[in-house]
Amino acid sequence: MALGPRLDLRQSQQLVMTPQLQQAIKLLTLTNLELESFIVGEIEKNPLLEPAAGDGDGPATDDDRRAANEADAARAGDGGEGPDEAFEASDPTTADQLMATGDGAADAPLDVDYNAETFHHDSGSDVPGQPGLDGGLGLNGTAAGGGGELPDGFESMLSAEASLHDHLTTQAGAAFRGADLIIAQHIIDMIDDAGYVDGPLADVAARLSCDLADVERVLKVIHGFEPTGVGARSLAECLKLQAREADRCDPAMARLLDNLPLLARGDLSALRRICGVDQEDLSDMIRELRTYNPTPGLAYGGERSSVVVPDIYVARTPSGGWAVELNSATLPKLLVNRSYYVELAAGAKAREARNYLSDCLASANWLVKALDQRARTIVKVATELVRQQQAFFDQGVHHLKPLNLRAIAEAIGMHESTVSRVTSNKYLSCDRGLFELKYFFTSAIQSSEAGEDAVSSEAVKTRIRALIAAETAGSILSDDKLVEVLRAEGFDIARRTVAKYREALGLGSSVQRRRAALLAGACAA
Repeated sequence: MALGPRLDLRQSQQLVMTPQLQQAIKLLTLTNLELESFIVGEIEKNPLLEPAAGDGDGPATDDDRRAANEADAARAGDGGEGPDEAFEASDPTTADQLMATGDGAADAPLDVDYNAETFHHDSGSDVPGQPGLDGGLGLNGTAAGGGGELPDGFESMLSAEASLHDHLTTQAGAAFRGADLIIAQHIIDMIDDAGYVDGPLADVAARLSCDLADVERVLKVIHGFEPTGVGARSLAECLKLQAREADRCDPAMARLLDNLPLLARGDLSALRRICGVDQEDLSDMIRELRTYNPTPGLAYGGERSSVVVPDIYVARTPSGGWAVELNSATLPKLLVNRSYYVELAAGAKAREARNYLSDCLASANWLVKALDQRARTIVKVATELVRQQQAFFDQGVHHLKPLNLRAIAEAIGMHESTVSRVTSNKYLSCDRGLFELKYFFTSAIQSSEAGEDAVSSEAVKTRIRALIAAETAGSILSDDKLVEVLRAEGFDIARRTVAKYREALGLGSSVQRRRAALLAGACAA
């Protein structure tokens, strides 16, 4: 067979991710607050984008419409790509799979308040609702996640807080001078966030070429710093420092602190013998011990508490259904200033300037459409989620249904990856509390009752937590007993599954809970 060059014609399909499509996908994963930061950056880059002056913007005037028509005509005269063409440049089938547009999204006006998309869910129907649920959801007030001023105390919580290192360094500057200050600084650098010295003191002595006795002397002074117990090398030493501060470190308490493993095992008889005290005195010592802080350093400079702002509000309607709305209080309105474009285009003589303005207009038009599309997609997913989990919103967590992303995607005609992006890092606020959207997607546990549907694993976890919370010192439930109780209530569950769920809830074994109950009883005696 002779070898030689030839031409072949082949047909193939491939997914082309245009930059605009990639950005549209990225917009879906952003929370409302992250999107606000993104929009601020786009406004800084694009002179044709601007935030709306207020929430009461009326319809476009004749002058606005005339300016818009002139802008589109100017673009057509330049032979550039129009805004709609730029938005739909990618494969429409692919774009629909990755990010559904919703009804009428393609015809939506460019100057649109994309935050006020409201849909009501009533008896399984999704229809456009009345805009604004301020009375029921508190979107414009100071309710959780709303705009306006922060409630009292939030400012101090969010303000910058001195770290433990800074706090100790300030005290060291007042307590030491010269070489001792250098030793103290090295010791402080070895103290972890919990307040414990992380490493041997011999390392400090070797690094500074000084005597170990000098390092230990400086550490003894640091033990007197605030918070009490800081600089300890073990839990026993940390608690002893706090006992000395409270003037409770008598010989009996010292022996108790030297035998903390016995206390952890609940061996009270051995502790009474070692400490030389009776049951009443031991109970008093344990009560005192429980008032101490085993991690004193965590009171300073940990990560600041983050305020979770809901992205979606759900409220009951007067007709008994559910209303789903985006939290518009956290998002600015975005407008395309077409008049400014016409003004700039009229004075632009160079082709580069005209091309730049055309690109800015196309980008601005696309972004506004993409934001409107994002809002519709999120509301559409959230509405179907509420419909699927209506029993939860009506009756509570025990009625949470097993649910996966595919069920939502098939119900609303979207791709499963789109639903995954919409539900990532977003929170829903309802009268039952604040929940991450991922909370509503749980695996199934088969019911032992014939004809009964499977139940959510989250409902099983909640029941396990409730059963353990109701235990008394004389009736600690083993995992086998929990299985019996759950099966009697209709949950067909294995022992290893109960153990896995219990550990996921941070609950100890029956042996650990029995010891804790024993210690609690000793303290109460």
